Amino acid sequence: MVAKETVLEELLNVEFEIQDVEGSVGSIKRKWRPCENSASTTAENWSGSFEWDSEADDVRFNVFGILSYRANQREIINAVMSGKDVMVIMAAGGGKSLCYQLPAILRDGVALVISPLLSLIQDQVMGLTALGIPAYMLTSTTSKEEEKFLYRALEKGEGDLKILYVTPEKISKSKRFMSKLEKCHHAGRLTLVAVDEAHCCSQWGHDFRPDYKNLGILKTQFPNVPLIALTATATQKVQVDLMEMLRIPKCVKFLSTVNRPNLFYMVREKSSVGKVVIEEIAGFIQEFYLNNESGIVYCFSRKECEQVAKELRERGISADYYHADMDVNAREKVHMRWSNNKLQVIVGTVAFGMGINKPDVRFVIHHSLSKSMETYYQESGRAGRDGLPSQCLLYFRPGDVPRQSSMVFYENAGLQNLYDIVRYCLGCVTTVRSQARLRKWMSLVCTNTLLFPLRGHAKIVVSMLQDIQQNDQRLTLLQLVDKMKTKHKELGSDLKREQVEQLIIKLILDRVLKEEFQHTAYATNAYLTTGPLANQILQGKRDVKLEVCSAQKKVAGINSAKHNVAFSGLELKLDELRKELSSIHGEYSHTPFCLLNKSAGSVPTSPSRWNRQLEKIIGRLKAEKYGERILEQIIKYTDLDESKEDHGSESRPSKRLKTKKALVLIESSDDDA
Repeated sequence: MVAKETVLEELLNVEFEIQDVEGSVGSIKRKWRPCENSASTTAENWSGSFEWDSEADDVRFNVFGILSYRANQREIINAVMSGKDVMVIMAAGGGKSLCYQLPAILRDGVALVISPLLSLIQDQVMGLTALGIPAYMLTSTTSKEEEKFLYRALEKGEGDLKILYVTPEKISKSKRFMSKLEKCHHAGRLTLVAVDEAHCCSQWGHDFRPDYKNLGILKTQFPNVPLIALTATATQKVQVDLMEMLRIPKCVKFLSTVNRPNLFYMVREKSSVGKVVIEEIAGFIQEFYLNNESGIVYCFSRKECEQVAKELRERGISADYYHADMDVNAREKVHMRWSNNKLQVIVGTVAFGMGINKPDVRFVIHHSLSKSMETYYQESGRAGRDGLPSQCLLYFRPGDVPRQSSMVFYENAGLQNLYDIVRYCLGCVTTVRSQARLRKWMSLVCTNTLLFPLRGHAKIVVSMLQDIQQNDQRLTLLQLVDKMKTKHKELGSDLKREQVEQLIIKLILDRVLKEEFQHTAYATNAYLTTGPLANQILQGKRDVKLEVCSAQKKVAGINSAKHNVAFSGLELKLDELRKELSSIHGEYSHTPFCLLNKSAGSVPTSPSRWNRQLEKIIGRLKAEKYGERILEQIIKYTDLDESKEDHGSESRPSKRLKTKKALVLIESSDDDA
């Protein structure tokens, strides 16, 4: 019997080794696939000259106010304009929206955009409307009058409609809408279909939405209408799934870099005392962001959101919560206040933020663990879309793992994805550093760590669990930690509670222990049991080492981030003007006042000359709308600056006065335009 168990265990070990090798092979293949894919897309030269080039450049500059295309944008637009189906994988903030918005304006007719979240749709429609582009949304919040107008526009071509945003539920559940859409197509007025956040289609994606599964009907009913699918994160498996589900097997695929060098990532140890965590978050915001810079705090539950927002307000931080249980109008009000800089921090669940089009989010804090690396990349990627340094802070505590695992265990690869981000966190607590799956995405810095051998402690954990199982009992992670602490006192061990928690999580990741789940009327509970490699620990065949930070130190990159986002006096005044105008006109993310004052002559005092000069910087539309206000602010600041210098130089008459300075645009805030 013992020999049989030994053979079975050896077979199990071989099986796990084969899985590891297959994983490595898959990783190597994925590294080569981007090269293969990019080679296939160059069968046609999408960078070449096309008949719409001049018109596209005019709209890009004079309507959107964007100086130049970002990586792959021009090529994607050309493919869409050529009538091809297209798949776009592009980093958060890389400019995905422009890839379908610009073709929608150039093509005659209506472009349909499917987007998963109401907050994202509102953001996009608000920005496009401010630019004078007839964009509308058809959702649960649309008034009856506007709904009638939109249905007439689809069916009969009445009214001015260029871009229509809907949720996937509208496609799958509204027969009336699909009937109007078919009439629009038969009349030759449906010119483009865009599926934003397309990873939601795939059950292998990190944010699967059931209604996205039905979007394949669009290509079936409108086979000649080009379809563009866009996402920031899609593994090779998800990409294959998307092509199959959306029925675009011959699509042109564009893969852009997902690296965001302006983002600084940190993982900090999370205290088991809730108020201590809030104190740390509040301290972080008040240390780095005294000028009311915008930020997001993500929480695990709706109740947590409300509590965290309340406690941040008690500590003097302007914060409010956002989650799916709120009334639609109340939720929109919070979103608008934050977008217009009336609110510094929005505390939300994952229901907030997908594709949020706000370029100057300076920090994203995770009060709790994300459910996967892809989800974390997506959520943290809402920071720094204007290209300026921004910080992403994740608070990790092993005790939070069962909360997430009980939510994701039923998903395809749900536990595997969760354990990937847990591995990252275990190696990064109190540090800013890189792990294999984040290295290609994030700019990180390392500090020193030590490896503690804990084979004896691991043996105690496994033996204890076996004894409990033999008595038909079960323990949660926290219950096992309590029993271990009692046992350690008997043994004279000085292992801290947090280290015991980390040890148990490490044993789960190493397949020595495993989680089992039981449903109750109120919740799903995660219990621990021995895993397939438990006997290796008991027999002393497997080492267990825990990575622990040897010293905590200030990270230079973070301090430099703080300094780099500091504005000069004039920039600060222009940024205040931008915020004022955005709150009035709702054109937040498309108002590019990121200006630097460099010596190059003087500012034109004639409004007509100034507008001509400004047109070359931010485009005709924005120069006409905002030129006088910008000039007024610059002259006001320049006169004040010279007045101060004159006053300071009265005792030094020989020193030459500083010349006036012209303005040079560094970059337009077209983050997701």
